[in-house]
Amino acid sequence: MASKPRRSPARSRVDFGSLIGAPLAIGLILIGQAIEGGSVRSLLQLAAALVVFGGTAGAVLLSYGSADVITAVRSVRAAYADSLEPAAAVITRVLAYANRARRTGILSLEAELEAEPDPFLRRALRLAVDGSSQSQIRHALELEMELLADREDVPARVFESAGGYAPTIGILGAVIGLIHVMGNLTDPAKLGSGVAVAFVATIYGVGSANLILLPVASKLRQRAEASTRRREMLIDAALAVQEGINPRLIEQRFSGHTGTVVRAESRPAVSLRERMS
Repeated sequence: MASKPRRSPARSRVDFGSLIGAPLAIGLILIGQAIEGGSVRSLLQLAAALVVFGGTAGAVLLSYGSADVITAVRSVRAAYADSLEPAAAVITRVLAYANRARRTGILSLEAELEAEPDPFLRRALRLAVDGSSQSQIRHALELEMELLADREDVPARVFESAGGYAPTIGILGAVIGLIHVMGNLTDPAKLGSGVAVAFVATIYGVGSANLILLPVASKLRQRAEASTRRREMLIDAALAVQEGINPRLIEQRFSGHTGTVVRAESRPAVSLRERMS
């Protein structure tokens, strides 16, 4: 008796270049500071950190609200690990669906859809199996795609805003430090700490924006755009399966998404259930 198909969990592929980018940049900056004779400890200023990071967090919360900020923080992992399934694997399954639909009819796919791990492709194929017109399918899926794209772009916008606020609040911290200096001109012992807070606050603001916040925003936006391009491909794939296009033509149409050609004729035309049992 065939075993019940199981969905294999999506495995994230770690982007080691992104993972080491910020530590490498910060480390080289600190090494440069040491080479010039400066002390790394002089860059550790609690007051400056409270002003810059606390002020930036407050400004972001005021702009987006706690739900969006929490979502953005949770999505940081996506900047360093690509959780998207390789396009070649998706196209291989589409070719199997196309082969089966041509052999036994598109209605035969209904029993296979519960085992499809990609929810967007599953919904697209379900609409195709239900007999909706191609214009209706495309309209419904494109609307869903736009809503998902807008939702997935929120984390990038949050980090982008934080990257814009941080340098300005760093300047605010510098001004606060200089006010402290001007208020203690008669006490030379307090001048050093005031000047340190002033300049370190600027470093914290500019450094966090350009080394962490804006790069993370850029990576998150790239991931969101990749997801949108993937869904565009899946819409065309579902419509091609419904139309009964030859799997070889589907293969050629979508081979550009993988950089290599997935040979439909080299695989037996078996159902997804049979391949996963």
